[in-house]
Amino acid sequence: MASLMIRDIPVELHDRLKERAKANRRSLNKEALVILETALGCGAWPPSIEEIDRLRVRGARPLTQELLDEARENGRP
Repeated sequence: MASLMIRDIPVELHDRLKERAKANRRSLNKEALVILETALGCGAWPPSIEEIDRLRVRGARPLTQELLDEARENGRP
């Protein structure tokens, strides 16, 4: 697998990446990969619960771990 080093990242951008990685429970490296894959249209990583929730229909229940567990118990993988 190839490697990539990015130099001279502005502090604000680095801080935003750290915050996003933390919110999605990912490392900085994985978060950067997700962003690149999304931008290039080849998203291989599964979306986070927060990303799925943003795509849900307005007015629907927010997506929670309890809701996911309930769906699995009722036969939805």
